[in-house]
Amino acid sequence: MDETDRKILNMLQRDFPIEAEPFRRIGEKVGLSEAEVLKRVEKLKDEGIIRRIGAVFVTKKLGYASTLCAAEVPEETIGNFIDVVNSYKGVTHNYRRNHRYNIWFTLIASSDDEIGKILGEIEDKTGISGILDMRATKQFKIDATFDM
Repeated sequence: MDETDRKILNMLQRDFPIEAEPFRRIGEKVGLSEAEVLKRVEKLKDEGIIRRIGAVFVTKKLGYASTLCAAEVPEETIGNFIDVVNSYKGVTHNYRRNHRYNIWFTLIASSDDEIGKILGEIEDKTGISGILDMRATKQFKIDATFDM
């Protein structure tokens, strides 16, 4: 990763242009063409440096409900559990942890009732019961950007 990649990463985190051709605008700021920026971003994704590019919204202000979930999943069924969880469009993160509750995911839905329904479906489809549903009781603003 060179200095230009670092500049691109900083812009993707803090100053992403909200316009029809954002990567062209980034290119103008770092002295590259749109195609060159996209090629670098794709390389950073392939290397695992970029996992996803997307907006972060305060779901409650948009009328949605969200929760952080954790499940205790036997090793031999993790693949199936992950596939089922990831099949829901409201899942924004799904990751493994070195803990008794070894699979954690976040879920956004239209209502608290919808979250309950989806978690029930996941339990029915996977046979994994007792998924922890940890809805936030207080919102903290955390800046999860990293200066490159």
